[in-house]
Amino acid sequence: MSLRAALEYIDDAVWFGDGVCIRPIQTQEELAYAVFECQLDEEQKELVNPAGFSIGRAYLYPEDNVPCLIYDENREPIGFISLCKWLGNGNAYSWSYYIDKKHQNKGYGKNAAALAIRILKAADSQKTIKLSTEESNEKAQCLYISLGFQKLPERDGDDIVFGL
Repeated sequence: MSLRAALEYIDDAVWFGDGVCIRPIQTQEELAYAVFECQLDEEQKELVNPAGFSIGRAYLYPEDNVPCLIYDENREPIGFISLCKWLGNGNAYSWSYYIDKKHQNKGYGKNAAALAIRILKAADSQKTIKLSTEESNEKAQCLYISLGFQKLPERDGDDIVFGL
């Protein structure tokens, strides 16, 4: 079953977490937010794929890529996340995400990552979740470890890979 199909069977309550919710992009306004309004600081731009890249991948491979927005408790968009099939070795799920620079350092990133785990495990509890990050992105590495991920011996190009 494709990731998109598996996500359609998940109860709506699963998409809500501690102070955040994740919802697939469905409108032009949401798309505009993801691509144009949700911004990173200059240093982070070197560490994260832009939303346009993930949305383009979803256009090419719609069954395995689901671009979403991250919302705060007031239902205001605060970030972007693409839930996807892992492209490297092994049959796993993954994600690529970031929080808008105006909303960082408020716990939203960790809460959104924990919610993404919950969503992907609801889609298939047996499937591993793998994430990759630049070696220089120590903040992401610490976050992944705090969520229970372990550093794996494999690489995704030059990136370090973590698995849960």
